[in-house]
Amino acid sequence: MLKRFFLVFLTLMMSIFAVLAAAEESPGEHVISFDEPIILLVSLGIILCLFLPPLVMSFFGSLIVRIISGVYQCFIVLTFAGLIPIGFLIPNGYLTLLVAVAGTLVSSASVAVTLFAGRTKNTRKVRNDTETKLS
Repeated sequence: MLKRFFLVFLTLMMSIFAVLAAAEESPGEHVISFDEPIILLVSLGIILCLFLPPLVMSFFGSLIVRIISGVYQCFIVLTFAGLIPIGFLIPNGYLTLLVAVAGTLVSSASVAVTLFAGRTKNTRKVRNDTETKLS
């Protein structure tokens, strides 16, 4: 449970850092920037609201909840992966590119841990229960 929560929380921090990096390197006037702090705070609030479901679901160990959380987090992986080409398009967007790659790796690890953590424990328990019933 703590591994899942930590990785989802780390993904949340990476997405906040990605927004802040993109705001720092904003090339135009119709993008998020530090010049308009209200819009930046609204964007960060939306990100926080979007991460609440996987954060809450990380506390539950049910297979169905883990699958739903994994599918939800796959959309986050796709979002970070979509940010990678944008990092190439931004002038001097090396920080955005770096955050996008790191976010893709962290969120992919979060999906893997969410879907596969605790799976071996359940199969061992089922095997032990089955062997006990057969004896």
